[in-house]
Amino acid sequence: MSAKEVKNQSEADDKNKSSDVAVAPDSSQKAVKPDVIRTPQSAGDGASSGAKVGAESAKVGAGAGAGADAQKSGTAPVTPAVTPASPVTPAVTPASPVTPASPVTPASPVTPAPGGAGAATAGAAPASGGQISAAKVDALMRSLFVEGVTCVTAPNGSFPIKEDQRSLLALFSNGRFLVSEAHKFDGRVLSFEVLARKRRLQVGKPEYIPQELITAIYEKALNTSYSIGSADSDDQLQMQKDFVTIIARAAAIRVSDVHVVVADKTTVMFRLNGLMQTEIEYSKDWGESFVRAAFSSADISDANYAQSEYQAAQKLGTTPLRGSKGKLLLPKNVLGIRLQFNPIAFGSRYLVMRLLYSDEGSEANSLAALGYSERDEEIFFRLRSVPTGMIIISGPTGSGKSTTLQRNMIRLLEERNYESNLLTVEDPPEYPIPGARQMPVTNAPTDAEKDIEFTKALAATLRSDPDVLMIGEIRTLAAAQLAFKGALSGHAVWTTLHANSAPAVLMRLRDMGMEPFKLQDPGIIKGMVAQRLFRKLCPYCRIPAIEQPNHPAVKRLYKAFDEFGLSQAFLRGPGCSFCNHKGVKGRTAVGEMVIPDAKLLELLINNETKKATDYWTTELGGRTLKENALEKMLIGDIDVEEIERWCGLLDEKAVY
Repeated sequence: MSAKEVKNQSEADDKNKSSDVAVAPDSSQKAVKPDVIRTPQSAGDGASSGAKVGAESAKVGAGAGAGADAQKSGTAPVTPAVTPASPVTPAVTPASPVTPASPVTPASPVTPAPGGAGAATAGAAPASGGQISAAKVDALMRSLFVEGVTCVTAPNGSFPIKEDQRSLLALFSNGRFLVSEAHKFDGRVLSFEVLARKRRLQVGKPEYIPQELITAIYEKALNTSYSIGSADSDDQLQMQKDFVTIIARAAAIRVSDVHVVVADKTTVMFRLNGLMQTEIEYSKDWGESFVRAAFSSADISDANYAQSEYQAAQKLGTTPLRGSKGKLLLPKNVLGIRLQFNPIAFGSRYLVMRLLYSDEGSEANSLAALGYSERDEEIFFRLRSVPTGMIIISGPTGSGKSTTLQRNMIRLLEERNYESNLLTVEDPPEYPIPGARQMPVTNAPTDAEKDIEFTKALAATLRSDPDVLMIGEIRTLAAAQLAFKGALSGHAVWTTLHANSAPAVLMRLRDMGMEPFKLQDPGIIKGMVAQRLFRKLCPYCRIPAIEQPNHPAVKRLYKAFDEFGLSQAFLRGPGCSFCNHKGVKGRTAVGEMVIPDAKLLELLINNETKKATDYWTTELGGRTLKENALEKMLIGDIDVEEIERWCGLLDEKAVY
C-alpha cells in the first residue's frame, strides 16, 4: 500500500471515531444543552492521533454519566470543562450540527460553576412550554426575592399598581421587569413602562414568563415597605386634568353652575342662561373619582373627604390645583369655584360647582352691563351716598345678588376716592373688590361652628375702624344683630338676604327674630332691593308675538295690553347659530328698589302689605319687579313666558 493510501485510510478512521464521540453520552441524558458551543476545528486538528481521541472520548462519556446522575437528583446537567493534555482544543466538532431529539427545557435556573463552558444566566426566567413544576417556581422566587430586593408593584410596594395590571407585569427594585408572555404588546404594559421611567424607576429589559408565574410573584410579595408614591397618584392627576377640562368647557360659554350626579352612571350638567342641559354621561367609577379629585383640588375644604356627609369647599383661580405639583390651573377668566358635596338617595354623590368669573374692562364695575336702567342706577347712587344705615339686596339663590353687591362696592370706593375703609365679611369671599379689606370666615366643619366663626368675624370688623361694612349674607339672628349694631354705631352696612321681594325683607328679618322697633326706623333701614335674572331673547331668531295669536301666553298678553302688547312683544325662537340653537343669549338683571320712609315701614311691620305696596307705588314712585320686567318685554329683551315664570301670569296683578 502506498503512502498516499495509508494517509487516506488514517483520515477515514479519524472521521469515524469523531462521529462516535459526538453520540458518546449515555442514553439516560435526554437532551444536549443548547448553550454548549463547539468550536470548529482547524484543518490541522484532523491529524490528531487515535489515542488522544480515545482519551477525550472517555472523558466526555464520563461527563455524560455524571450529567445523568445530576438529572436524577433534580438539577440540570452541566457540561464540565475539559482540560486538554495538550494545547489542542478539546472540543470535537461533528461533521454536521447535532439537532436535539426534543426541545430543551432547563429544569431550573442554576448558578454556573466557575469557568463552566455551558454556564446558564443566573436567575433567568423559565422559558414557556409545558407544565411549570413547583421546583421551577421556587427557584424563580429565590432568584427574584433576594436580600434587599422587593417587588415595587405589589400592593405594599413603593409603586403599587391596579389589580388588572398585576396580572400582566411585575417590577422589582433592582430593575428586573417581568411581563406575561401573552401580553407582550398590551397597551397597559407599554403605558406602565413609560410611566415608571418618568418616575425615574429602574426598569430593565422585559423578561417574558407565563402568566401564572406573575400571579405567583404577587403571592410571594409579602414584605412591607414605605410607599414613596403610587400609580394611584397619577390616576388622581388624570382626574384633575378631567376636572380642569370640564371647567374650561363650562367657562368658555359662561356656565353659571356645573352639576355632577353620580348614580348608576355619572351625568354632568351645565346651567347655561338659567337652563339645565346634559353635557356628559360617563361611568359611575369615573364620577366617584372625579368628585374625589374635585375635593382634593380645593384650597379651602374639610380635612378629609366623607362620601356620606354634606361638605363645602372652595377653589381659588389664582392657585394651582392642590396635589397637581403646580401643573394645573383653572381657566384665566375663572376667579374661583364654590363646591358643594351632597349625598343623594339612589346614588352616591351630588356635586354642584358655582363658577365665579372675572369681568375685565369697562364692565368690571358697570351696573348697566348687568341690565339696570338709568333710573335704577340713580337709585343705587343715592343708596351709596348714605353715611349710615343698612342697604339689603334680596333674591333667591342664583339671582346675582353677590355680583350686584360687589359692583356697588367698587363704585362706592371710586366715588369716595378710596378714602373710606371698606371691610367685608364673606363665607367665602367670591369676587375681589379693589381697595377693600376682605375678611374670610374660617372653614368650619359644622353649621353651628360656621355661625360662631361668622359672628366672631363680624365682631372683629366692628373693632377694626370701618367706614363701610359689607356682609356677604345674613343667615342667622346673631349675624343680623351684629349688622344692625354696625348700622346703629355710625356705619353704612351693605348685605344680602334670601327674600321673595323688597318689601318682604322686613318680614324675613322679623321671622329671624329681629326686634320690630329696629325694623321700622327709617334711620336704620335705608334701602331694600330685590333682584332676578331673566333670560334674554336671541335678537336674530325671536318670534313676534303677533304671529302666534293662539299661543296661551299671547292670549294673556292680549288681555293685559291689547294690540299694543301683541305688536311689541316676542316669543322665544327655534334657535340659530348665534344663540347656539337655544333661542336665548345671556341674562339680564331686573330689580325692584325701595327707599322707605317711616309710614311705609310701619305699614309693613303691621302686616298691611297691600296698603304698603299701594303707598310705595303711588306716593313714593316705586316700581315693582313685574313692572320693570314688562318694560324689558315691550322692548323685545324678554320673552312673554319668561315674565310669567318669575312674576306670575300677565293678566293677574302682582301679589306681595
